[in-house]
Amino acid sequence: MITIVSGTNRPDSNTRRIAALVEALYTELGVPVRMLDLQDLPAELFTPGAYASKPAAFAPFAQAVLDSSGLVIVTPEYNGSFPGVLKVFIDHLKFPESFEGKPVSFIGLAAGTWGALRSVEQLQQIFGYRNAHLFPSRVFIPGVYGVLDASGAMTDAELHGRLRKQAAGFAAFVARLRG
Repeated sequence: MITIVSGTNRPDSNTRRIAALVEALYTELGVPVRMLDLQDLPAELFTPGAYASKPAAFAPFAQAVLDSSGLVIVTPEYNGSFPGVLKVFIDHLKFPESFEGKPVSFIGLAAGTWGALRSVEQLQQIFGYRNAHLFPSRVFIPGVYGVLDASGAMTDAELHGRLRKQAAGFAAFVARLRG
């Protein structure tokens, strides 16, 4: 099962829309997939005591990562980086087993020209530190407001094709690594 992480807790986000498009691509490929939306994280995860004692409501999130055969991280760029909620999520997952040897793929989106290049590169450093297997084919979505219609559908056929190619490639990458 591949797990897609929608990397922000912003309500009605373009990140969630892109993650849903990616989820549909994996489904079309016949790859089992599930979504983890950081908007659904329990509020008690953000208290100082959560570092010492994980809230019970976080357990399904942590278990989903542990059970996943691969992760697709969909991240926006906020102020030249990725959202703080994504870092909190990562920091609360079990070390080292959550990412040790786990295949991870990245999609970045931003309103600006670079499509969250900085966010993805920063995340690659974190996941590399955690000994994940980084899939080299990243997808960057610049000008995200111009590539989605009002219903959240992708209006850029070339970009949609790149997402489809990445999904197929990552599914094969996961299958090879997981044997």
